[in-house]
Amino acid sequence: MNLRRLPLTREISLAVLVYLYVPVVVLIVYSFNANRTATVWSETSLDWYRKILVNPSIRDATWNSLVLATAAGIGATLLALAAALGMKSGFRGKGAVEAVLNAPLILPEVVVAVATLMLFVAIGIDMGLAAMIPAHIAFCIPFAYLPIKARLQGMNPSLEEAAQDLYANRFVTFRRVTLPLLWPGIMAGFTLAFVTSLDDFLTSFFLSGPGSTTLPVYIFSAIRAGITPEINAISTIMLIVSVALVVTSFLLGKMRR
Repeated sequence: MNLRRLPLTREISLAVLVYLYVPVVVLIVYSFNANRTATVWSETSLDWYRKILVNPSIRDATWNSLVLATAAGIGATLLALAAALGMKSGFRGKGAVEAVLNAPLILPEVVVAVATLMLFVAIGIDMGLAAMIPAHIAFCIPFAYLPIKARLQGMNPSLEEAAQDLYANRFVTFRRVTLPLLWPGIMAGFTLAFVTSLDDFLTSFFLSGPGSTTLPVYIFSAIRAGITPEINAISTIMLIVSVALVVTSFLLGKMRR
């Protein structure tokens, strides 16, 4: 059945988009509000952006978020690359292994975060970046795995066979043929893993310790005292960065050369 022929399909889709994105536009607009009260407009100003640049708490939270996202992105991408290469050959239980790899996409994050917290407490790991990094790597793996897997499936296997016919061993074939062809998928996977870790709140909230507050956790703590244009400015910057990285990941995934 053609969905376009259903009554009010276009109107309902438009209403859903408006419901989703109008609040985001309002947040961006009010980040330029000079008034301390976030919901009362007075005049246009960049003061809140200047203030977040000199706020030491925000600088520390930003640094923690970048360190965490970079470590999680690199770790998840390396593991996802190894998994994708291993899954290229058929073996018994391949479907079960792939289901485990993709499990973080369907499991409720709050359940995973609580379970991870209980595990780390049981084995004596202190809360902080040391606990957050492996947890972020674990749930970021499928976001890195899917673009790499798609890129690997689109590769022409005869290129690797030609390299081996020219007496290249497996390492040389991987370094000179497979890796350059996979590079767009690897970068797309890293970008998605980086954005996922950067925007995560629940896992970071449960596992953060003194001195390891990330930006999402800082924003949550700040809005409990009331929403200000400063929070709007931070959220706007995070939104712009996230959208830019997701678009970059999409473009990298579409690269043919």
